[in-house]
Amino acid sequence: MGHEPMSSVTMFDGHYRAARRITLVGSLVDLLLGVLKIGVGWVSQSQALIADGVHSFSDLGTDFMVLFAAKQAYREADAEHPYGHARIETVATVGLGLALIGVAFGIAYDAIHRMLEPELLLHPNAWALVVAIVSIVSKEAIYRYTMRYARRLNSSLLSANAWHSRSDAISSVVVVVGVAGSLAGFEYLDALAAVGVSLMIAKLGSDFAWKSTRELIDTGLDPERLSVIRRTIMEIDGVQSLHSLRTRAMGGQALVDVHILVAPLISVSEAHQISEVVRARLMRSVPEVSDAMVHIDPEDDEIAAPNHKLPLRKDVLERLHSRWESIDASQDIKNITLHYLDGKIQVEVTLPLSVVADEGSATVLSEAFSQAISEDKDFSGVHLLYS
Repeated sequence: MGHEPMSSVTMFDGHYRAARRITLVGSLVDLLLGVLKIGVGWVSQSQALIADGVHSFSDLGTDFMVLFAAKQAYREADAEHPYGHARIETVATVGLGLALIGVAFGIAYDAIHRMLEPELLLHPNAWALVVAIVSIVSKEAIYRYTMRYARRLNSSLLSANAWHSRSDAISSVVVVVGVAGSLAGFEYLDALAAVGVSLMIAKLGSDFAWKSTRELIDTGLDPERLSVIRRTIMEIDGVQSLHSLRTRAMGGQALVDVHILVAPLISVSEAHQISEVVRARLMRSVPEVSDAMVHIDPEDDEIAAPNHKLPLRKDVLERLHSRWESIDASQDIKNITLHYLDGKIQVEVTLPLSVVADEGSATVLSEAFSQAISEDKDFSGVHLLYS
């Protein structure tokens, strides 16, 4: 018990330090490339390269967003946020997606404006081509570096930032095509390449924003992951079936709610133990599951008659004792166990062995207890045990 908080804090620190290191490396590359692209794009007259430089600076801006969100998202749960802070990462990813869409719109607007007024078209030189190739190599390296840790930390925010870097590499490929075409005499290709870059950026941004928005409205995990969860639960001894399986994502984590069916007459502690094993196994075997709420059912409550209108123990015992007061053996009852099943109460009574002389008297006694409550519609029967 005493070690759990320390391990949680250590995990938080480790995740944040890794995310910060990755993002700072990417930020340095984005800064250098942004300055280089815009500077060379301006000097070499390449609108596509300038647009690509703006894209790199947008990467730099989102890098700082990632740093802030990562620090907040990996914080431990507290009284005001009992489910943790992972959705800060989700909100930041939506913001990242919207930022990409905005950048794309600005690039496309400027490029189309220049194509409509040919005298505004830029005429790039070979230096733009060299810088675009350098950008492709650099950003692809950053993508691979970031994505490796995004998978390790199961972080959708780092994954989004990694793809933001790859979008910069892809846009640089388009820049190479546009600049090369412009150098070959096709003046519109540079501006057309800028429009192509903007479309790719917009598609990437909309994908991130849509996926994270779905997460904010508690969209469940995909069918493949649900199948893994079901299979994991059904492999546990004591689980007869499951239903009402619900999931919701929070950043790179997932929360699970599920009803499991266990044998109806096992003890409360055994049923609880089964549910605890289900919870622990899910968290250990399914990487994204950070917590699970397991509801125990002694019967399939989707098809069985409801029990919520039945009285609780205090009222039940009063009714039983009033109906059994004429039975002498009722004064010797050692324990009464109630089983709420299919809209009825099944009563289990433990008596001392001394109250019956033989099998015949046990049968008579059982009939007496049962007959006394036979007219009460809330009871399904009485079972006598002797010890």
